[in-house]
Amino acid sequence: MMSLTKDEARLWVLQFFGIINLYMKTALITGATSGIGKSTAIELAKHNINLILCGRRQDRLDTLKDDLSKSVNVHTLCFDVRDRESIFKNIESLPKEFSAIDILINNAGNAHGLDPIQTGDLDDWDAMIDINVKGLLYVSKAVIPKMIAQKSGHIINIGSIAGKEVYPNGNVYCASKHAVDAINNGMRIDLNTHGIRVGAINPGLVETEFSNVRFKNDTERANNVYKGYDPLTPKDIADIIVFVVTRPYHVNIADLVVFPTAQASAYVLNKKL
Repeated sequence: MMSLTKDEARLWVLQFFGIINLYMKTALITGATSGIGKSTAIELAKHNINLILCGRRQDRLDTLKDDLSKSVNVHTLCFDVRDRESIFKNIESLPKEFSAIDILINNAGNAHGLDPIQTGDLDDWDAMIDINVKGLLYVSKAVIPKMIAQKSGHIINIGSIAGKEVYPNGNVYCASKHAVDAINNGMRIDLNTHGIRVGAINPGLVETEFSNVRFKNDTERANNVYKGYDPLTPKDIADIIVFVVTRPYHVNIADLVVFPTAQASAYVLNKKL
């Protein structure tokens, strides 16, 4: 008798009883080379979901592909979400076996600086708006026609608590994530008649490379963000994404906020230093 790992046995039982039916589906993940995107790729692969991994660092994409190709089919696309032409060219180049995209996870995003509006850096502002807002729109625009043609699909937009509340010195970053919140709601309305599920996951503090980017490689300052409490991990968010995409198709989780227990709002945090 063939022996199964614990994860394989669990998946077989779920599929047998019709709780999930994701075998051979394909997910496209932006920002897949680190943090939430990478963890999501790893967790979805455990559920036999084929993957299109997108990011700016080909070496990291290749490493992740090598790891996950042992269990699912993986294709990589190397582009910057700010580059509209590259996005459409790459997605149009997908081989036939990856051309039907069932799940889109708009994960790529960043924060630059934590300055009051009067001293904010214009390049930082452009980067946040171009990546968090325009990049999400470009990728969605390239993928949505495929989902409309299929009459099915699931789009998950990774937002932030910054899209629900504005905190001191958050100004433009918060504005970009408020835009994601509005786009998510508008996208769900516009795609409703096409049978496409749309929802957002809005995390609080997650320990990733996020703060290191925000503070421009000031590692000490970045690390201090996560000291004195237990922050969320990328796997915590990946597990939630798996839960969301494995709901029966008539169920759409439209908008979800998740905090570490120590966090009560965008600027209320119980640190025990």
